[in-house]
Amino acid sequence: QRKNPFSNDDRLASKPVHTHRGDPTYGRPPEGSQTEQRGKDAHSHVGKEVEELCLIIRSTGEVGEDGHVSVTFGQLFETYVTISNKVVGILLRARKHGLVHFEGEMLWQGKDDGVIITLL
Repeated sequence: QRKNPFSNDDRLASKPVHTHRGDPTYGRPPEGSQTEQRGKDAHSHVGKEVEELCLIIRSTGEVGEDGHVSVTFGQLFETYVTISNKVVGILLRARKHGLVHFEGEMLWQGKDDGVIITLL
């Protein structure tokens, strides 16, 4: 529609034609758009789920000699799966932010039930 001389949609004309990798807006939705707002809302929702996961670990885990609360993946899975079916994804996000620690790249129900998850 940008190239269409008969189009009178001003929204299209105001957008840049191409962005490049060095551009700070590359890969980002336009400021003030509904897409940007949905992204912010999703980020906030995931943050709340990470906080809730940490609270569940604190309440179901046991304090170790180092003062950190730990719980096995099996126990956490059984407790948290009634709240959300995204327990592994939320654990990975919490680890990315330095809130929890566990060994391995991915956790699998049954196979990794004995893996210890430590709340940092």
